[in-house]
Amino acid sequence: MQIDVISDTVCPWCFIGKRRLARAMALRPRIEFEVKWRPFRLDPSMPPEGMARDAYMKAKFGGDAQIAQMDAIIAAEGAKEGIEFDFAAIRWRPDTLRSHRLVRWAEAAGVQDDVVERLFIAYFENGEDIGDIRILSDIADFCGMDGVEVARLLEGDEDTALVEREDQLAREIGVTGVPAFIFGGRVAVSGAREPEVLASAIDKALEMAEAGPDADDAEEA
Repeated sequence: MQIDVISDTVCPWCFIGKRRLARAMALRPRIEFEVKWRPFRLDPSMPPEGMARDAYMKAKFGGDAQIAQMDAIIAAEGAKEGIEFDFAAIRWRPDTLRSHRLVRWAEAAGVQDDVVERLFIAYFENGEDIGDIRILSDIADFCGMDGVEVARLLEGDEDTALVEREDQLAREIGVTGVPAFIFGGRVAVSGAREPEVLASAIDKALEMAEAGPDADDAEEA
C-alpha cells in the first residue's frame, strides 16, 4: 500500500505524526507499505533567508505565555513518541523550500524516510537551521547521499518549481494543515492521529481497494 504523507519540515505535529504512522504500520505487519513524503509549506511567504523564530512565533501566535503553553503541549505529546523537543534551542525559523527539495531527491536515492527523520531531529531536537545548505548537505551525507552534489544543486534552483507545484496541488485537493495522510489513494486522514486511528484508515483503504474500481476514489476517515 502506498501512503502519501503531506507535511512540512518545520511542523512539530508532522514529526509526531511520522512516529505514529510507524507504529500504525507495525500494527499491520503483513502489509507492505511504501511511504512517500510530499511537500507543504506552512508559510510560503517566509523569506528565503528565514527569520528569528522568537519574532516569527510572536507575530503568528501572540505573547510568550501562549507560545510556552503551546510548546509544552507539543513536547508532552512528542515525549510519548520518543521525541525530545527542544524549542529553546531553535533560534531560526527557516524557509523550508530547500529542505523539501532535498526530500524530493532523497526519494530517488531510496532514503527519503531517513532524510525526513534526520531533518526533524536536526530542527526540533538539535535546533539546527535546516534552511542552511551546509546543514542539508550534512544530512544528505549522513543518509548515504552525495552531500557535495546536494549542496551544488541547492545553490541553484533545481526542482524548485516542481516542489512549489506539489505544494500548490496539495492546497488544490483541500489540504489546509499538516500532517495529512492519504492511504492507498483512497482514504485521507488529517492531523497527527493516534496509531489505532491510522491503522483503521489502512483497513478502510484495503476494503475499498478490494471493492474494486466502482468504489469512491477517495474518502476522509
